[in-house]
Amino acid sequence: MLHSRYDVEKEKQERLLCRKNEKTQLYNGIYERYRYPVLTREHIPLTWRYDLNAESNPYFMERLGVNAVMNAGAIELDGKFYLIARIEGNDRKSFFGVAESESGIDGFRFRDYPVVLEDVCPEETNVYDMRLTKHEDGYIYGVFCSESKDQSDPDLSAAVAAAGIVRTKDLKVWERLDNLKTLRSPQQRNVALHPEFVDGKYAFYTRPMDGFIDTGSGGGIGFGLCGDITHAVIDEERMTSLRRYHTITEAKNGAGAPPVKTDRGWIHIAHGVRNTAAGLRYVIYAFATALDDPGRVIAEPSGFLIGPRGEERVGDVSNVVFTNGVIARENGDVYIYYASSDTRLHVATTSVERLVDYVFESPRDPGRSAECVSQRCGLIARNLEVLRSGR
Repeated sequence: MLHSRYDVEKEKQERLLCRKNEKTQLYNGIYERYRYPVLTREHIPLTWRYDLNAESNPYFMERLGVNAVMNAGAIELDGKFYLIARIEGNDRKSFFGVAESESGIDGFRFRDYPVVLEDVCPEETNVYDMRLTKHEDGYIYGVFCSESKDQSDPDLSAAVAAAGIVRTKDLKVWERLDNLKTLRSPQQRNVALHPEFVDGKYAFYTRPMDGFIDTGSGGGIGFGLCGDITHAVIDEERMTSLRRYHTITEAKNGAGAPPVKTDRGWIHIAHGVRNTAAGLRYVIYAFATALDDPGRVIAEPSGFLIGPRGEERVGDVSNVVFTNGVIARENGDVYIYYASSDTRLHVATTSVERLVDYVFESPRDPGRSAECVSQRCGLIARNLEVLRSGR
């Protein structure tokens, strides 16, 4: 028998799902932010969390609670927006769910069931942060973090990260491929697949790591090629966007979504991490690589593109924004899906034209305070001249 409380909770959720989003007043000319997150734990279907039977669940308790919804891969198919969200249960285990929307800024609804991956790795404990690539070979690929216990270390928190790979044609049936192997790096995560062949091979953006948390000798975002994606092995990684002292990428950095192709280069929306007295701070930044050599950086504006603001600063892991999902539509509109504080998912909207202007026309970081203030004074002087001349 259906519990009487179900109708009450369902009505509350429907109001949330039907709520229209609206732009905030924040202005920087680069993108628009929105008032409401596009996905939260409250968007998760009640059938995923509650036993609806009044006899077996007389108090209508959450039997399988959800803690957070975040870090979603994104893709447009047949004019609809799809997110493959990371859903973290109260038990700390993550899994994937497909949510779709007509607008891309609100109205996201999950399908009836979460994504079921082939259970081919007995040692795998957790999966999360899937990047989606619509590849020119005709498949949609999902590259995600596959986490296992480090059996060589008695520390219960010691883990090993690998890049898992799946592919699909419809976001319904998923074929599990072998995990990516990189001969240089013992661990990998934040890996994204390039959407086109490079020299006839599949190209990956990697994040070489010596350990699960610390990058160690990893110098930044890597780039490597493999011939067979069903048994993907990268022999050599060369570095693209580098970690640098006293910048937003000092502690580590990693690929976000697969890059967006423009007439001036491939634009990447990535994340950078630095240490603070309050712990690690994650921000989102942008750079561009060459059309004829997607592993070579040709533009990298100073500082971050998106940082946490207001309520975005607070959550399970505070002071964090992170993206692994970007949609660039044929009409030039761009949707950047980013999570805040490992808790909820937001969207920022812009255009390819604006991103190109931002990435290629914004100044680089000169690396020293003296040079940065000189750079800023030059901007001020030019602006004062414009104000004086009235032009």
